[in-house]
Amino acid sequence: MKYQQEYRDPVAAQKLRQAIAGITTQPWTIMEVCGGQTHSIVKYGIDELLPPMVELVHGPGCPVCVTPLELIDRAIAIAARPEVIFCSFGDMLRVPGSRRDLFDVKAAGGDVRIVYSPLDCLKIAEQNPDRTVVFFAVGFETTSPPNAMAVMQAKRRGIKNFAVLVSHVLVPPAMRAILSSPTNRVQGFLGAGHVCAVMGYEEYEPLAQEFQIPIVVTGFEPLDLLEGIYRCVSMLEAGKVGVENPYARAVRREGNRPARQLVDDVFEVGDRKWRGIGTIPQSGLKLRPEFAEYDAETRFAVRHLEVLESDVCISGLILQGIRKPHDCPAFGKTCTPERPLGATMVSSEGACAAYYNYGRYRGTTPVPV
Repeated sequence: MKYQQEYRDPVAAQKLRQAIAGITTQPWTIMEVCGGQTHSIVKYGIDELLPPMVELVHGPGCPVCVTPLELIDRAIAIAARPEVIFCSFGDMLRVPGSRRDLFDVKAAGGDVRIVYSPLDCLKIAEQNPDRTVVFFAVGFETTSPPNAMAVMQAKRRGIKNFAVLVSHVLVPPAMRAILSSPTNRVQGFLGAGHVCAVMGYEEYEPLAQEFQIPIVVTGFEPLDLLEGIYRCVSMLEAGKVGVENPYARAVRREGNRPARQLVDDVFEVGDRKWRGIGTIPQSGLKLRPEFAEYDAETRFAVRHLEVLESDVCISGLILQGIRKPHDCPAFGKTCTPERPLGATMVSSEGACAAYYNYGRYRGTTPVPV
């Protein structure tokens, strides 16, 4: 990608590493919220470059990982119906439900398809008028605009054989829940750059003031992350609270206003359960009443399903930043990407998958890039 290498300059990275070490006088715990940032941190060994007094902990920034088990089971139940064409992004197909996953449904004859855009589902629906196309709408604020657009377009074009299974969650309420927990160790945050590119960072400002913490909007390349950590440590050392945005090439304070308006037109905020964490008030999106006909949970009456969680997986503690993947007794043994117990080992943004794929605690070294 053009200009990518300038954000991977090893000389600049060493200067930032030295700068962080030079200003650190006491222990600090910083959480990166985004799973994409977690993978970059582990892939490039960013956490291993930091002085021992600066600890990075991994937050619930993987939407696949926090999708509740009962919603996975509902997706599996819907996908198994012969009149349904079930569409999803690829990383959801291997997330384990209580007893099986969506790949198992596909192997048993279910029409489960991987798509690259929710708008693809509208084409499929028009091509198959005798079947119902269901899209698994999973994600943080980042993916909510295209999913909202698909629902809006379906209504405008009169496409009735289309529905969405909604599992959208919001970052600021999750940060509030973490900061409010009696077990919280987080003293500062690296803000999720992709989320802020859509939503801006205005709503983070009152959060920073309420909990007296620094929040630094951060990108995904090594220098982005090191700059974000440097800014966060600088604010912590100076006792400064508020929001800073060194990721200005992608993020504005107000975000993308047309995208935000589209999301507000189609979705409204409500309580949402997070896998491994529990229900967080006002932390999710659901369809507004005027779009209720596109709600797959209502259309297929699957809200009553009982679920069965693994009694070994500690992904909930990992998602809250309380434990690390290598603290789990199943990690790399009975839980691997091929046979995952929890979603954090499946998703391309999951912390367990990052630790496993880049050789942490398996007797190997991170893959050089």
